[in-house]
Amino acid sequence: MILGIGFSDPFLVGLIALGLLMALVFIGVRVVFAAAFVGLFGLIEILGWRSAAGIIGTIPHAKSSTYALSVLPMFIFIGFMAFHAGMTEKLFDTARKWLGWLPGGLAVATVFATAGFAAVSGASTATSAVFSRVAIPEMLKFGYDRKLSAGVVAAGGTLATLIPPSAIIVIYAIIVETSVGELLLAGFLPGLVSALIYAGIIVAWAMVKPGHAPSVGGFTWAERVKSIPGITPILTVVLIIVSAIYGGWATPTEAGALGAAVVFGIAVFSGAKIGAIKDSLMESAKLTVMIFSLIWGVLIFVRFLGFSGLPEAFTGWILDLNVPPMAILICILLGYAVLGMFMDAIGMLLLTLPVVYPAMIALNGGEYVTAAESAFGVSGDMAPIWFGIIVVKMAEVCLITPPIGLNCFVVNGVRPDIPLTDVFRGIALFFIADVLTIAVLIFFPEVITWLPELLD
Repeated sequence: MILGIGFSDPFLVGLIALGLLMALVFIGVRVVFAAAFVGLFGLIEILGWRSAAGIIGTIPHAKSSTYALSVLPMFIFIGFMAFHAGMTEKLFDTARKWLGWLPGGLAVATVFATAGFAAVSGASTATSAVFSRVAIPEMLKFGYDRKLSAGVVAAGGTLATLIPPSAIIVIYAIIVETSVGELLLAGFLPGLVSALIYAGIIVAWAMVKPGHAPSVGGFTWAERVKSIPGITPILTVVLIIVSAIYGGWATPTEAGALGAAVVFGIAVFSGAKIGAIKDSLMESAKLTVMIFSLIWGVLIFVRFLGFSGLPEAFTGWILDLNVPPMAILICILLGYAVLGMFMDAIGMLLLTLPVVYPAMIALNGGEYVTAAESAFGVSGDMAPIWFGIIVVKMAEVCLITPPIGLNCFVVNGVRPDIPLTDVFRGIALFFIADVLTIAVLIFFPEVITWLPELLD
């Protein structure tokens, strides 16, 4: 019992704990501590101290030793090492020379350069921080509107949550216990679609407001061709990771380790200093520890939810509603949009998926339903993949929406001369683009499922 309250109904304890958790998060308590403490007290209330302590004591070791999680530090290190090896400047330079002639060409180049860096980074905030230093000065030099310049970097950074290697995709796969490799492959086409829609929005806006985003020409074909070798290192790492996973000759962790080794070798060959390598290792370690700690804290709460029966009750309630499944899906996604205004993406997914995921799979028709029979046109074995990519895309939206909008704060932190209000105004175009992308992923699920089905 907690403070002698002695609730006899675990479901009631679950509801109270869920409300308490949301209250703690909204007043600013970090998700890791709020989830761990609420989960601990909830387990004590339902099971007693001895059983609760036994369950909680096994989580850090059990989850740290999970093989699937070992992919995270590999992917994180790839991103930091790629930055310190100077790959980002060469990537942006190549994109600028090939795409600068378009209306809003520098902004379009930034989108595809961030997408390219996302393919070796896996961290959206790192991508935004890097291109705040690389792309924003170049755009401002050519007279680009500073709101657009900041907005395109903040939005472009979100592509790292979809394009593999993606830490959020790996965490989703661990929570719902589905294939990490299939999910990573499933993110490629949606990430490309999202980048293309971003580029289309920019070109359309630049044609309406040419003074806000002028084209940049003057590059010869010789200069363009000469810039191509600059993107070879990133293409090499991407091809290694994709071919290893898709070809089946390496697990995602092994593919990540190969990619990390290649990036490290490139950095050493390029003359990276010992200090840069040390910084990459330290930053990778700090981010890895943060993510692991968050997973530990939230999984304590997840264990408690399992004993409370709340996920099963929510699933039953959803199935009993006399509402079209598509309407329920849209309402859930809107709920994510609201939560994303107050929570970081990883914490939001960790807290909601144990309740929402079983309901959505049941709503689709179960594990063995065919695409023709399912509610969303997705076969049962592909439903976890399809729903995961959509949820991860929603997490992208949350990275740029106020008041939290973590990527916007990162851009403002690197460029304090651009007010935070201008950064948030600059992402308005890209919020519209994200809504369009989510609609495409919902109504054309093949965009998500095509590559994983090829793998099968």
